[in-house]
Amino acid sequence: MPRLSLTRRVVFAAAHRYRRPEWSEERNLEVFGACARAPWHGHTYTCDVSVAGPLDAMTGFVMDLRALDEILEREVMARFDHRTINTAVPEFAEGQLVSSCENLAAFIAARVQDALGTRAQVTRVWLSESPTLWAEWTAD
Repeated sequence: MPRLSLTRRVVFAAAHRYRRPEWSEERNLEVFGACARAPWHGHTYTCDVSVAGPLDAMTGFVMDLRALDEILEREVMARFDHRTINTAVPEFAEGQLVSSCENLAAFIAARVQDALGTRAQVTRVWLSESPTLWAEWTAD
């Protein structure tokens, strides 16, 4: 049976700051530049999530798009849209993961895969915070 992928794009606005609390302000500025400055800076993120699986011969779907949309609403939009990532998402709180584009893409991939279970496999998450910066997570 053919294995195909399906990609859905979501767009959300969020603010964040790069900072390691164990570092001095000078070290944070040296490593993270302006992104370390208080309080926050914001982006309009574009996030493409691709899932793959066998084609269902009866529906022509890799998976039910409504189910994927519900997962993206819960795991991406509700978690990040119009939020300050460092305060709204515990995994990115002070002293936890730095809210880099790379960490966010990997986090989204893991959350969506957990929600999908065995229905499909997340194969790619492409996350852009601007027209000139993005990260891409791909399954091994």
